[in-house]
Amino acid sequence: MNKQTYNKRLMSNMSVNGQNHLVIDGVDTVDIVNKYGTPVNVYDISLIKQKISAFKEAFKNYENKTQVAYASKAFSSLALYEMLAKEDVSLDVVSGGELFLALKAGFPKERIHFHGNNKSYEELEAAISEQIGCIVIDNFYEIGMIKELTDKCDTKVDVLIRVTPGVEAHTHEYITTGQADSKFGFDLTSGQVETAIKQIKSIERINMIGLHAHIGSQIFEVDGYQVVIEKLISKAKEWKNAYNFDLDVLNVGGGFGIRYTDEDAPLPLEEYAKAIMSAVRKHAELNDMELPEIWIEPGRSIVGEAGTSLYTIGTQKTIPSIRKYVSVDGGMADNIRPALYQAEYTGVLANRVNEEEEEKVSIAGKACESGDMLIWDITLPQPDQNDILAVFSTGAYGYSMASNYNRLPRPAVVFVENGKDFLAIRRETVQDYLKLENSIENWK
Repeated sequence: MNKQTYNKRLMSNMSVNGQNHLVIDGVDTVDIVNKYGTPVNVYDISLIKQKISAFKEAFKNYENKTQVAYASKAFSSLALYEMLAKEDVSLDVVSGGELFLALKAGFPKERIHFHGNNKSYEELEAAISEQIGCIVIDNFYEIGMIKELTDKCDTKVDVLIRVTPGVEAHTHEYITTGQADSKFGFDLTSGQVETAIKQIKSIERINMIGLHAHIGSQIFEVDGYQVVIEKLISKAKEWKNAYNFDLDVLNVGGGFGIRYTDEDAPLPLEEYAKAIMSAVRKHAELNDMELPEIWIEPGRSIVGEAGTSLYTIGTQKTIPSIRKYVSVDGGMADNIRPALYQAEYTGVLANRVNEEEEEKVSIAGKACESGDMLIWDITLPQPDQNDILAVFSTGAYGYSMASNYNRLPRPAVVFVENGKDFLAIRRETVQDYLKLENSIENWK
């Protein structure tokens, strides 16, 4: 296979140097491995900033305010939150842990939105006492807790209602969250939203500013967004007449698709934005309503393609006429997505990028599970022990879903930008396990 065809695998932020090594934003990945070891997750910060700028640019012609809120469940760290705070984006957190880290990073409180289908009393108390920007209410139980806490803290809070609109995105069933049968939000078709609106309108310290809906993830078309916008705006008109409900904010969630392999064909970000803005304008006009603010919550589409996982190749096993397994020193403990979602990835040998591809192999993880397979079929130069495998587009839901299964330490996270590297999260060690452990000898 010639060089030009092979390099089509590389992401837009990558190049190959004279040593035939993979380079990410000016940093040689072999140097990263020599410095920090493997497995290691590498994030191109320049690309993250480019994605944020692209979203802002895509919505700049909208006639009302817009907010880009990074969905930090995709990946969070102290250093990332510090960087995002300077990029003038908002932040979507889904737990007390993410909220704690965001506050420690000095992220502006007024730009934090708190999501979650089972927020605890303590989590809500932290959010309300810190006077964060918005809470996205997910259920009736939460309404009662927020009422109690706003009274206790003697403060008001802005909220959105999360609506389950009955719109299914064309995606994997485990990452589709907009259909009626979902653990998230108030069901639109059964009248739950109306009941929630009436309850909230009766509570003085809860200020209901709008609606939220999220229809899924890794979406490659705009139809779902258009349908849910039509539904929510037409319903908002009814609720305006019935309950004096004002749709000041319409949050259409995230889910914008990215490229994992050549089979993926995500739309340009401006196409998603154009469709969303056009649908809001159209249906606001049809219902004689003011244009609401548009909020979006991209996570994967901001950090996904910016992340690359580097592994060291270890053992190999050939089953004649069936398959060749090539094992690496990571796997499902640092990237559960292939096992959980049947997610597909591609990559290269980072230390031998442009060598001729000779062999189809399957990349096996280190965990003691037959299902720990990172890539089932990939053609590479004949791999050798201690080669470095780079797996692309691992920036979303890799480290954030990592575990210590088999007592495997979580990997290091390294940021790169303009030829410089920075250790954002150090590698766990086996000594770290002892921080939470007690010897039975201490049991008296």
